[in-house]
Amino acid sequence: MKSVNIEKLNQICGPVAAGLGYELVDLEWKNELGGWILRVYIDRPDGSGQIGVEDCTAVSHAISPVLDVEDAITQAYSLEVSSPGLNRPLRAEKDFKRFLGKKAKIRTKVPVADGAAAENARRNFSGTLVGVDGGNVRIDVGDKTFDVPIVEVEKANLVYEF
Repeated sequence: MKSVNIEKLNQICGPVAAGLGYELVDLEWKNELGGWILRVYIDRPDGSGQIGVEDCTAVSHAISPVLDVEDAITQAYSLEVSSPGLNRPLRAEKDFKRFLGKKAKIRTKVPVADGAAAENARRNFSGTLVGVDGGNVRIDVGDKTFDVPIVEVEKANLVYEF
């Protein structure tokens, strides 16, 4: 089995989704239950999350032939197109800016300190997004505020509040 180039898949799927009026939020390449799945997450450009079955179907029908022509995946797989859901992933600086004031969870690749003391360094943050500046996202965790370099973010998601 050849490995799949996720960046190439992003470069292929992003413009196709954008051409239909959607934003490519994320994609995953996973082996589940003995079969490979390419999961494509889309949203409206305003981040509203108002994605229906018709939207997913339209994007799936547009992406599938492009992936075939580009020969980006050389093995059998299933294509799934979906909304990012309530716990939407945050990847780029624009994502963090769009959702300022919202609750989020962030896990970093390396420990990040609060600026004062290295012994307070941590990798997991849960709090409110309060700023984005100079490649850092600022998250208020209640008793402290941390500036987290976006390049060091391993995983970040919105936290839905009921």
